[in-house]
Amino acid sequence: MLERLLDLPDSVVGIRASGEVTGDDYREVLIPAVDAALQGGHKVRLLYVFGEDVTGFSAGAAWQDTKVGMGHYTRWEKVAVVSDKEWLRHSVDIFGYLIPGEVKAFTPAEEPQARTWVAS
Repeated sequence: MLERLLDLPDSVVGIRASGEVTGDDYREVLIPAVDAALQGGHKVRLLYVFGEDVTGFSAGAAWQDTKVGMGHYTRWEKVAVVSDKEWLRHSVDIFGYLIPGEVKAFTPAEEPQARTWVAS
């Protein structure tokens, strides 16, 4: 499941993942939020918080994630990923260079710093 985080500056799209994330979650929550942020030619700043209870991503979610990322490839300015999973933070650090904007991983304890960094 994906839900919007609304306590962020207008320049930041905030998303919290919990349970199993599906393609419908992307179509109903993330894609409209990214599309709205792109209005007027702006770049996207994304705070993506993975809850401790994330159980996985459906194949549809993985496909939608790829479509969103590649469909707006040059429009990502900053992406902050917050997760308690060390392997995920490590993957972000290793593969973050594939996204043209800045990408940084944070622990859940560092979420306040993630919010500040992505908004700056």
